[in-house]
Amino acid sequence: MPITPDTKNWTWVLERPCGECGFDSSAVAFADVPDLVRSNAVSWAEVLERENVTERPDTETWSALEYSAHVRDVFRIFKVRLEQMLEFDDPRFENWDQDATAEAERYNDQDPATVASELSDAAAEVANAFETVPEGSRQRRGLRSDGSAFTVESLAAYFIHDPIHHLHDVSA
Repeated sequence: MPITPDTKNWTWVLERPCGECGFDSSAVAFADVPDLVRSNAVSWAEVLERENVTERPDTETWSALEYSAHVRDVFRIFKVRLEQMLEFDDPRFENWDQDATAEAERYNDQDPATVASELSDAAAEVANAFETVPEGSRQRRGLRSDGSAFTVESLAAYFIHDPIHHLHDVSA
């Protein structure tokens, strides 16, 4: 059954705490992001061991497996976006329809052990990528297709909310 697409512009998490998961980007230092990613990935491994990992709690909500596959892909996409920001001046990020990807890639039919391994690998890669950003490059910019601008620092804060929020989603 299809999920209603999420059309929210989540960039507001850079301005105020998330009322759902409690994430507060103003409390996160750039240097904390790699360890937050690594810690988050460990928790997803535990989620993927659940017996009911493919069960959707309702018709409007992804299963824990779908959320896990999404987080894996978030790690991959934000590594690419970070690399673009470091290599090019003001790169414009392609739109990513997460719901279309979940459907096209059949997230809920993927093997949980494979997703766990891939998520762990993607987390390590994006954590390492953020960890090695030179301090002088943290103000480099990237642009969403709607023109919203991120710096490397604000991208990190925006990015880390996603896996933290989704871990809250599957824990609630």
